[in-house]
Amino acid sequence: MIKNIVDNSQNMSGIFIKMIPIMSVVFVVFLIIGMALPVLPIHVHQKLGLSTFVVGLVAGSQFAASLISRIWSGHFADTRGPKLAVIAGLVAASISGLLYWLSLAFLDRPLLSVCVLLVGRALLGGAESFVITGALAWGLGLVAHDSAGKVISYVGTAMYAAFAFGAPIGTGLYALFGFQAVALATTIIPFAAILIVMRVERVATQHKAKSDLRKVLAQIWLPGVGLAMSSVGFGAVTAFSTLLFVNRGWEPAWLPFSLFAASFIVVRLVFGHLPDRLGGAKVAFVSVLLEAVGQALIWLVPHMIFGLAGALLTGIGYSLVYPGLGVEAVRRVPRENRGLAMGAYTAFLDLALGVASPLLGLIAEDAGLGVVFLTSAVLILGGAIVAAWLMKQDAVKVG
Repeated sequence: MIKNIVDNSQNMSGIFIKMIPIMSVVFVVFLIIGMALPVLPIHVHQKLGLSTFVVGLVAGSQFAASLISRIWSGHFADTRGPKLAVIAGLVAASISGLLYWLSLAFLDRPLLSVCVLLVGRALLGGAESFVITGALAWGLGLVAHDSAGKVISYVGTAMYAAFAFGAPIGTGLYALFGFQAVALATTIIPFAAILIVMRVERVATQHKAKSDLRKVLAQIWLPGVGLAMSSVGFGAVTAFSTLLFVNRGWEPAWLPFSLFAASFIVVRLVFGHLPDRLGGAKVAFVSVLLEAVGQALIWLVPHMIFGLAGALLTGIGYSLVYPGLGVEAVRRVPRENRGLAMGAYTAFLDLALGVASPLLGLIAEDAGLGVVFLTSAVLILGGAIVAAWLMKQDAVKVG
């Protein structure tokens, strides 16, 4: 038993070392996304004076654009190579920063300003799609098939570590220099990631591989639906936790999102091997229940401590949902279609966030910000039903 533990530890260390450059690139890209997340609701709602529905629209536009480009990015990574996909995403991310800058030229015309901002957010969504799908396909190409969960966990760890650091950095830049500082950082930082990615080895591509999207979707749609329902909690925290704290006079307003991201990271690092070891559906089932409880705590919110505890528990729960259900998706498709499979699977997350964020904004206008998190908790429970269904399917196959 001790030998197995040692071997597993050495295997994880070897994979982690291989993944460091790819994780670094993901960190850099999502740092600029994380910087904007707590700032955009304040900028749109208070600086431009627009409604919470528009806040949700701006927050969700990135994910809607990611949804549209996700399949393309997966096919691109499979046929042209993950490295080229990542570089293309980095260039697009820098251009989105320029559009942030341009939106500031129309502050006296809020609707025009937010339209330009929406275009920038949409471009950033496409950039994120190419970077994250390329990074996942790259990592999966470097390791054995039975280590897919670890790769997904490590990439996600880098992503949410960037969110955790980006939130206070973005808030600080906005307080000191305004939204233009966030725009400048979004324009410049991706070039640092390009320097990193140029040094990483390529993986073999399947230029003549058959990419049957309908066949891939038929295999991964069920894990994708579970991911979509569980991701509503992530959308609620990113788009509305800052506004909730500002509305109630609790400081610092970025803290719930950073707690969400920090707990997410710790769980990924300590328990990221569990989907490979115990089964993705089992891990996802428990995780989704914890996430729903976290959202319910934020809804109760009689005191700041409940809101922080809810954000913390939401991060703990959501942490292993993506790799858990991702393992279920990847194991259903051939190796040469992994990029397309991960793109299609992640598209369900984009769909949920692109649609749910504006709808949650409407709910906030009519029923208040607190009800957003109650609605989210109810929707998240649908993910538990999907995970249970997948567990039943696995039990039938074993039987």
